[in-house]
Amino acid sequence: MAIIDLFSKRKAKERGDISDVYTYDVIPQSLRVQIIHIWNETLGNSHEYWKPNKEVIEMYKFINKALCREYGKFALTKKYNRMDINYYEDLTAFLLEEQNSERVIDVIELTFRAIDKLTRDYDYRPHEGNPNERADNAIEELNFRFREHSVGYQYENGQIMRVDSEYLHSQTVKPVLVLLSSDEYKGANDEFLSAHEHYRKGEYKECLNYCLKSFESMMKSICEKLEWKYDKNDTSKTLLEICFKNNLIPSFWQNHFTALRSTLESGIPTGRNKLSGHGQGSDVIEIPSYIASFLLHSTAASLIFLGEASKKIKNV
Repeated sequence: MAIIDLFSKRKAKERGDISDVYTYDVIPQSLRVQIIHIWNETLGNSHEYWKPNKEVIEMYKFINKALCREYGKFALTKKYNRMDINYYEDLTAFLLEEQNSERVIDVIELTFRAIDKLTRDYDYRPHEGNPNERADNAIEELNFRFREHSVGYQYENGQIMRVDSEYLHSQTVKPVLVLLSSDEYKGANDEFLSAHEHYRKGEYKECLNYCLKSFESMMKSICEKLEWKYDKNDTSKTLLEICFKNNLIPSFWQNHFTALRSTLESGIPTGRNKLSGHGQGSDVIEIPSYIASFLLHSTAASLIFLGEASKKIKNV
């Protein structure tokens, strides 16, 4: 369904009632209701005027039971016991009532993963229009609703990701996910997604660890692609030296090359080593969110640079 620019929305913008600052721990009730509307249009529901498709019922059952198992419950809400559960109603009630914002995001992520993967099949709710357009429109609307409510999350590549800045997200995170979607960068892709997931959960030490793993995997993949000799146990410093030795950066960009090397060695690997890679002794080391954000986006930008530079060398 198209987004309608209502009079009340325009007036709210004029008054400055809509914040440009993202929040992460409050999921507004109106956003939750809007998400259920998207479910109804794409996944279906148990109150459709025709008999619900069997796949619709099984899909809600799968999501509900997966969450119940992970949370150690028989039903998501107290409305049902394990004998008479209506999986759709239990899931919608949970989304509307749950106070833990991370669990709300769990539900949104799993249901939109189902929209992204299952509803693209023409056999899922047939006669409902183009399934790819329906799925794409649902994801687009979800991301719009997040922005509309100043909730700092986006659905990208099967995951709900935290967004600190719309500009940074569009210029670094989204492009790197496109780049890493290639099979040759599968290891780097999995590790970058893990870094982002830890970042969303506020697990900043783990975030930095996976930033480094992704960075190292990217360089190893480039070495394999370009047939540069390396050892699978090489550290980031050694891998960087191999990339430098093989002129990953053109010689006439020496100043930029030096600056990049300094950024990569001190910004990503050293930052990780000092803050999260070694024992912290008797004092607990806390990594501020702004450092984790800087390193996460620096990693993304560096992965894009390395990937694009390797294409140029391969085509020479």
